[in-house]
Amino acid sequence: MKYGARNKITAKVKSVKSGQVMSLVKFDVTGPAEMASVLTNESVEHLDLKTGDEVQLVIKAVHVLPVKE
Repeated sequence: MKYGARNKITAKVKSVKSGQVMSLVKFDVTGPAEMASVLTNESVEHLDLKTGDEVQLVIKAVHVLPVKE
């Protein structure tokens, strides 16, 4: 199956809660993941980011697309 999203994180379904129209599906992440962010040089300098620094990643996304192959 082909799909447009390129970032993939391996996960297991933790729970499924169904309503009248929509379902809430929760996932446990099971595989290692690498993520990337594009920042302005000014932001990198302001945060003083260096290789090896520990940071928290805040993910802002409109869709999470579960794919079962």
